[in-house]
Amino acid sequence: MLLNASGCLDVLAAPEMARGLDGFVTKTITPLPREGNLPVRIAETAHGMLNSIGLANPGRERFLSEQLPRLRQLGLPLWISVGGFCAGDYAETCAVLADVSAIELNLSCPNVDEAADSAAEIVAACRAATGLRLYAKLSAAHPDVAEVARAVAAAGADGLSLINTLRATALDKHLRPVLARGSGGLSGPALKPVALHAVGVCHEATGLPIVGMGGIESGRDALEFAACGAHDIALGTVLFGDPGAPARVRAELVAACADAGVATPEDARPPAKSPETGRKVPA
Repeated sequence: MLLNASGCLDVLAAPEMARGLDGFVTKTITPLPREGNLPVRIAETAHGMLNSIGLANPGRERFLSEQLPRLRQLGLPLWISVGGFCAGDYAETCAVLADVSAIELNLSCPNVDEAADSAAEIVAACRAATGLRLYAKLSAAHPDVAEVARAVAAAGADGLSLINTLRATALDKHLRPVLARGSGGLSGPALKPVALHAVGVCHEATGLPIVGMGGIESGRDALEFAACGAHDIALGTVLFGDPGAPARVRAELVAACADAGVATPEDARPPAKSPETGRKVPA
């Protein structure tokens, strides 16, 4: 499945870009409206992009009443990205969502203060609030992301999204931070090796379905994520510069499989370990 990374595509403004996707992931929704951080909020780097948007969104009520009905008209499977500042924030939003393909819990945004509750506590609260599929979006900034993955799996997560951006800083010619907040989330090609590692260790640790993301720009990139354990792929920064990226990456993936000697991306995915036995099981 080919998705967009949350916040990297305004599908209502550019619905034609959605034609190459298998599903659409919304910007993160919080209980109350957020204006986000002060500008400057975007900065280019040599090998990617920094953003410090700060979860700007209309809030849960306006999203449900105004945006969600319009998104449904696109005819795409919808993944709703949910954020908050405590477990209750997340759970309350999950409880009012219905008839969507999945909920992606944004547990790792580098541009706002983190929730006081642990990732596992948030997932457990959301699991009690909804029967919808829950994907936990994690950061590789944690010293042991596989440990976090095991914790959210035990708390009821159905899958993982890996990885969120990493906190980073860019300086201007006067040696001052470009972003008003001082730092932001790094995305783009520089993130790919970190993301591949995180996908690999979390696949090994949990066996959960994983949406791989982080610097994917080509079909070969997508295949490498599959080879580390990703079941699905999300495009992020590449969408800002290449509106045709979804269709191009999909076509390139066929050629990349042929070059690598595998019939499909699924054939490249390694077996996962059963959490109960530690033995290898088919992916």
